[in-house]
Amino acid sequence: MTSVTFLGTGSMGTALAEAVLKAGHRTTVWNRTPAKTQPLEALGASTADTVADAVTASDLIVVCLFDYASVHDVLDPLAAHLRGRNVINLTTTSPRAARELAQWADAAGIRYLDGGIMATPEMIGTPKSTVFYSGSRELFDAHRGLLEVWGAADYFGPDAGLASLYDLALLAGMYAMFAGFFQGAAMVAGAGVTATQFAQRAVPWLQAVAPSVAEYATVIDGADYSAPGQQSLLFSDLTDIIDAGRSQGVGTELTDTVQRLIKRQIDAGFGDHGFARVIESIKSPEEAA
Repeated sequence: MTSVTFLGTGSMGTALAEAVLKAGHRTTVWNRTPAKTQPLEALGASTADTVADAVTASDLIVVCLFDYASVHDVLDPLAAHLRGRNVINLTTTSPRAARELAQWADAAGIRYLDGGIMATPEMIGTPKSTVFYSGSRELFDAHRGLLEVWGAADYFGPDAGLASLYDLALLAGMYAMFAGFFQGAAMVAGAGVTATQFAQRAVPWLQAVAPSVAEYATVIDGADYSAPGQQSLLFSDLTDIIDAGRSQGVGTELTDTVQRLIKRQIDAGFGDHGFARVIESIKSPEEAA
């Protein structure tokens, strides 16, 4: 069994610590607001009075704080205590921030692994949970058994920023999907359709078209947007969708953005190419403007 310290016991930190406690690992917790550690203490965790006591109590330090700045605020004064120790940072940070933290840790003699959690707190410890990791392979391999307590553990290599990049890229797709649902729900609301009623139609529709993502991926990787069988950019024009939204008195910023991506490629002479070509407008916005 590994001894583990958790720095940060918000909703996610608490879920991570609970899973480790249930797996039988000796667990120490610390939070700026001590009251937030009480539920974990009731489950058998030890509460550290100071963050310095917390990091010296365990073999493995798991950091799950508010943001990149808070990680430095908490860890910087503890560099001497952390030397020779193992740190896994599961705070959501940008790839650039993750790489900087890895450099800081290396200079301080700390083994560092960065993580991106693809789960809600309720999903931790279930088959629906996956956590991405990048950074120290040695650290990942040494504690893989513990990491899999939280869910599937995927390692992306020594570049500490890759887990974050995958995490945020997937979240970008998720937020765009949710925003698309909100757009549709707003459009039908004026006709007296509730969001719940609309969702009954939207969920099976989105599930039905979701496999198209893999088909688009093949086209993008092959860079052949002119291959037969693709829906053309001219056919993908969103004018009717935008007009319908405006006629309902709702904002069209979301669909306007997609329309601009389409129009850039049409104006560049690629109207007969497939819809996937809009990725070129996203990848090179200056050239496409």
